[in-house]
Amino acid sequence: MLNRIDLRGSTRDPRGLLPRAQLDVSVAVERIRPVVEAVHEHGFSAIREATERFDGVKLERLRVPAEAITAAEATLDPEVRAALLEAIKRARKVHRDQRRTDTTTQVVPGGTVTERWVPVRRVGLYVPGGLAVYPSTVVMNVVPAQEAGVEGLVVASPPQPENGGLPDARVLAACALLGVTEVYAVGGAQAIAMLGYGADGVDAGDRCEPVDVITGPGNIWVTAAKRLLRGVVGIDAEAGPTEIAILADETADPRHVAADLISQAEHDPLAASVLVTDSPALADAVEAELAVQVAATKHDERVRTALTGEQSGVVLVDDLEQGLRVVDEYAAEHLEIQTRDAREWALRVRNAGAIFVGAWSPVSLGDYAAGSNHVLPTGGCARHSSGLSVQSFLRGIHVVEYDEAALKDVAGHVVALSTAEDLPAHGDAVKARFSK
Repeated sequence: MLNRIDLRGSTRDPRGLLPRAQLDVSVAVERIRPVVEAVHEHGFSAIREATERFDGVKLERLRVPAEAITAAEATLDPEVRAALLEAIKRARKVHRDQRRTDTTTQVVPGGTVTERWVPVRRVGLYVPGGLAVYPSTVVMNVVPAQEAGVEGLVVASPPQPENGGLPDARVLAACALLGVTEVYAVGGAQAIAMLGYGADGVDAGDRCEPVDVITGPGNIWVTAAKRLLRGVVGIDAEAGPTEIAILADETADPRHVAADLISQAEHDPLAASVLVTDSPALADAVEAELAVQVAATKHDERVRTALTGEQSGVVLVDDLEQGLRVVDEYAAEHLEIQTRDAREWALRVRNAGAIFVGAWSPVSLGDYAAGSNHVLPTGGCARHSSGLSVQSFLRGIHVVEYDEAALKDVAGHVVALSTAEDLPAHGDAVKARFSK
């Protein structure tokens, strides 16, 4: 079922040899640009037209009525409610410890620099709703923003025809549990444009004011719209289809490995599931398990498409040292380590969105209730980007405070450097303070 790539004995850079979904966001940008520009220019009418075209829903209002959010919580299945509350509690505990504190450094007597960590004022949190619905993503977006101290939290999620043109009821219930009251029944590129530029609704109470930062995963059209809006607003990342890589040796249980590969493949036909191993016997055993488990899973067609796609496969390596180099080059969104001494190998990994150590830390745990965040970089972006955290909603601002003596002491150096850069007025601004 899985394609095989044999890197045993190879000294080549593995980056170009590894399985990866082929997504051209730049092409999607050009296709979605008219939608984004129409929302910027025409607001509600353009959002309504795009929503009817893409989602099959004719919007009467942008904003979800408060009573609909309350009603969704009241009808939430008790087991799902308990699970969401536990996920919120654990996520809050982890993210609260991420909050940075202000630091003041005395550079010289009378001269200090303070770094303040200040939350952005207003954020737009996107919750997708295509092949699956994601109340857990509400938790993962909202909790770090709240712990950062963001004042204005806005959730946008696609309208669902089966829910009367409102976002999924479980998404709305998660908003209620977190105290989020500003929710918009808008999805796709039109939602990103609405959040970035703002949009008038049918009346003053239906208007969406623009935000400062947009976070949350989505499909390629959402990703393309976020690229277009970068600079107008801050964005977390250009998240693509989900991916899992598993570094495993002969000690791994093939049932666990197969189940974990399937768990991510059920997200999307473009989802990537990659096994990196030095054990051909394990690879064969995993293939045998996949044949059994895929046939028994609910979304078998979707899973089979993902597992047989060019983005998924088994990578055979000489040993775990080579396997470590491979997973570092792949830079997976989710990386599982299922080897002997798993923690030691995990601590040597440089590139991954999140790392799951040992047989009892599956990616599914992180998706819901580990306390970690599941909004993570994909497509190799973990080489340079981090997952969503409290830091995503904070800005470091330097506050410089020097007294007269401290400025006078360094004035000559400022003048010398301004002269060297042919910016004499910079030096003059200092000298003016000491000339009569």
